[in-house]
Amino acid sequence: MNKEVIKRRLEGVVVSNKMDKTIVVEVVNFKTHSKYKKQYKVNKKHKAHDEKNECQVGDKVVIQECRPLSKDKCWRLLKKANSK
Repeated sequence: MNKEVIKRRLEGVVVSNKMDKTIVVEVVNFKTHSKYKKQYKVNKKHKAHDEKNECQVGDKVVIQECRPLSKDKCWRLLKKANSK
């Protein structure tokens, strides 16, 4: 009985790559206010593991959820979508 775990994938922009093998990715989502029905932007920053240090600031990337790699890092770089 193998359970397939569906891991979340998010798309965002690299805002920092100053750490070794770690990037900070900012993901933008739109939410709708329950009463006024106005859409607003919500930003969230995630630390992701970049094994080869290949990402630069401004790159669009896709990250995937994984096991905790450190205190703050539980995302892994899946692929670079487009550069700038």
